[in-house]
Amino acid sequence: MRVFITGGAGFIGSHLAEYHLGKGDQVVVLDDLSTGSEENVSPFLANPHFRFEKGDILTWGGMEKEILSAERIYHMAAVVGMFRVLQQPVAVSRVNVCGTERLLEYVAAARHKPQLVIASSSSVYGYSDSIDLKEDRNLVFSPELSGVGGYALSKFTNEFQAASYRKVHGISVCMPRLFNAVGPRQCGSYGFVLPRFIKQAVSGEPLTVFGDGTQTRSFCDVRDTIVALDSLAGSPAAYGEAINVGSPEEIAILDLANLVIARANSKSRIAFIPFDEGYGVHFRHIMQRHPSLEKLRTLTGFEHSWNLTQTIDDLLKRART
Repeated sequence: MRVFITGGAGFIGSHLAEYHLGKGDQVVVLDDLSTGSEENVSPFLANPHFRFEKGDILTWGGMEKEILSAERIYHMAAVVGMFRVLQQPVAVSRVNVCGTERLLEYVAAARHKPQLVIASSSSVYGYSDSIDLKEDRNLVFSPELSGVGGYALSKFTNEFQAASYRKVHGISVCMPRLFNAVGPRQCGSYGFVLPRFIKQAVSGEPLTVFGDGTQTRSFCDVRDTIVALDSLAGSPAAYGEAINVGSPEEIAILDLANLVIARANSKSRIAFIPFDEGYGVHFRHIMQRHPSLEKLRTLTGFEHSWNLTQTIDDLLKRART
């Protein structure tokens, strides 16, 4: 299979590349390295089945050629990470929306119709008060349109774009709503909490918890995430659908910090930082995120191989080598 991955030097994209190379597929990745890293794909550069292209999703001249030859496309290119989303609202709109539209135009024009995965996000649920977030729930957005709200709207727009091209052009596209993927190669610099905690615990620094730490999240190991994405891409019943991809485990951020400290046998303490101070701006923080995975399991039969403690232990081991 010929696989094309946008954002392929990023955290999830590089794991997708590694996964498909392990199956003997031909893999081409595109990344502008704004958040991705060439280090993430450097182990694959000597592989004759792999090619890395540095370029912007909005302007790269090889896009049409790669889409014409690809059998599967993972569209992971986006402005991501809380810090970047808050600091770069114009880029969120341009990259997330316009970049996706450009890719869809080329896919629609292709004679064959490659399998296409367009990454959405749990952020589309906005301020929903549902305890168990299901794909058919109403989405609740704030009047605040930039920053976090702008990112959520950009990812929901991606879902609308994909569904529209599915309806009009019959493309084979699914839209996984990703819930907090974590694992090797994730960087804490852009607001991702677990790699920051791991680094702080290993070095004996205070673990910085924003707010009071009662906000909860569900963390899914990236190695489970990519298996779920692979399963959805090959499932015709998923085409035209938004599907939650995440973990059933839910944990408060303060409990996560304490778990990392315990597993690391660290002497680090907890340092609480007000949200406004931590993020540099005031915004309404989302306090709970837990996915219903019924739809994913019905469509693919997917089951997890990693739990959160296993992921933390693996990351601590890697951080110390």
